[in-house]
Amino acid sequence: MRSMPPEWAPHDATWMGFPSNAYHGAGVSTAQAQAAWADVANTLVDHERVRMLCHPQWLKQAKKLLSGAVELVSVAIDDAWLRDTGPTFVIDDGALVGVDWRFNGWGDNTQFGYSQDAGIARTICEYIGCEISPSALTNEGGGIHVNGQGVVLLTHSVQLDPQRNPTWSATNVEEEIHKQLGTTHALWLPQGLYRDYLDHGTRGHVDIVACFAPKGQLLLHTQGHPDHPDHQRCLSFASTLSEAGFEVINVQAPATLRDNRDWVDYSYINHYVLNDAVLVPTFNDRHDAPIIELMGEYYPGRAIRGVDARVIFAQGGGIHCITQQQPAVG
Repeated sequence: MRSMPPEWAPHDATWMGFPSNAYHGAGVSTAQAQAAWADVANTLVDHERVRMLCHPQWLKQAKKLLSGAVELVSVAIDDAWLRDTGPTFVIDDGALVGVDWRFNGWGDNTQFGYSQDAGIARTICEYIGCEISPSALTNEGGGIHVNGQGVVLLTHSVQLDPQRNPTWSATNVEEEIHKQLGTTHALWLPQGLYRDYLDHGTRGHVDIVACFAPKGQLLLHTQGHPDHPDHQRCLSFASTLSEAGFEVINVQAPATLRDNRDWVDYSYINHYVLNDAVLVPTFNDRHDAPIIELMGEYYPGRAIRGVDARVIFAQGGGIHCITQQQPAVG
């Protein structure tokens, strides 16, 4: 019997990738991106094993920035979003299996090449010696979220994106997702947040919008400012999820509304749950402290640790986007 453990189940490790470049126009430098990724890794490694893929040309710099406890794996990579390029791990009859989705650069929506990243899932599975489960579906780990009880969150604008899966129907997608993850019910949202549709966005990843919590609630990004383009979207998301029978917990967006490019998609939903802690993105924002306190209510018994994520979000993602859990077996 195959199943994808929820993120709060025990991990053997977290996988990450060391950035080789910053996106042109993002307003941050490559050095800033590398330091931001390193901050996350150095916080994570206090709680569980971290394995960091790194292009050989950047190994020297990575060693300068990273804790000696972080395991560096020299691999030629294009980009550093391991949630999306790494395998989605499942447990099948007590054995670890890595789902290798087809990866095409978020529907060819990136400044960088992605031919090397398309092979990263297989590389990781071979490195740790686990079975590989190939999929014909173009998909990314940030485009799904499971509750461990059979439900998976999806968005029409990702799995049904004509630049990803032009010939797939919703039924086709659900059948493949359920086969790979062991889920039984798909809960669809129509789209993601506004910023995610700009250059080098994912066109609607769900892991910045909503996620399950251990006691069954759905935590939902809530943009309360009426001028922000996500305001109406979030109201619609809340309605859809409530009508599906879930207890929806509104997680207020940061008060910051814009950055150097456009409306921001700063979101506390893009946090990462690990063995005895939760890494919550912070934004030097007045909402940071109350949200960290709120997270403690929904992840009891775990340390809630904030990490400044503004540079990561300028690149187009967050803490959850740059991490991928390898669940413990047994």
